[in-house]
Amino acid sequence: MRKRLLPVIPVAAALVLSAGAGEGMPAASDRLPRLQPRWFIKLFWKVHRGLFRVTGGRLGLWHARAQRWGAMRVTTIGRRSGQERSVILGYLEDGPNLVTLAMNGWGEAEPAWWLNLQEHPQVRVQIKGGTREVVAHAATGDERSRLWDLWRSVDKDLDGYASRRPSPTAVVVLEPTTEPG
Repeated sequence: MRKRLLPVIPVAAALVLSAGAGEGMPAASDRLPRLQPRWFIKLFWKVHRGLFRVTGGRLGLWHARAQRWGAMRVTTIGRRSGQERSVILGYLEDGPNLVTLAMNGWGEAEPAWWLNLQEHPQVRVQIKGGTREVVAHAATGDERSRLWDLWRSVDKDLDGYASRRPSPTAVVVLEPTTEPG
C-alpha cells in the first residue's frame, strides 16, 4: 500500500509564520501572539527542506495568492565560504518583485541568508513553476511601510511577532534581473 504524504507544509508553515512580524511594539494591553518553541521551528525547517529534496522539488514550494503567502527557494552565495546556500522562505508578490521578511523564525539574530544577501545581492530564486535571477535590497521609507502593510494584510499578528525581536525586521525586495520564466 502506497503511503500518502500529508499536507504538513502549509499547516506547519502557518504555525511558524502566522506568529507575525511587526514594526512596532504592541500596546501594554495587547497580548503577544503565541510563537512555537525554537526547537519546533528549527525541526520544521529541516523537515521542509528534506521534503523538498526527497520529492525533487515537487513539494515544498507554492505560489503566493490573495491573502496567502507563497514559499520560494532562494540560493545565495555564502559571505564567508563563497559556497552556494539555499533556504526556503515565505514571500508575497508586489508586481514583478518578490517580497520576504528577514525574521529568522522571529529569533533575535539576523538570518544567515539575509547577511549573505547583503554581501552578494544577486541571487537565484526558485518558485513553483520556474527560476529567476534577482537582485535583493532592503525596503526603506514609504516602500517599507507599504510592503509591511501588505504582509500585515496576510498576517494580523505580524506586529506582535516583530515586537519579539530586538531590532526592526528587514523587508527584503527581490527584483528580477531578467523576465520571469
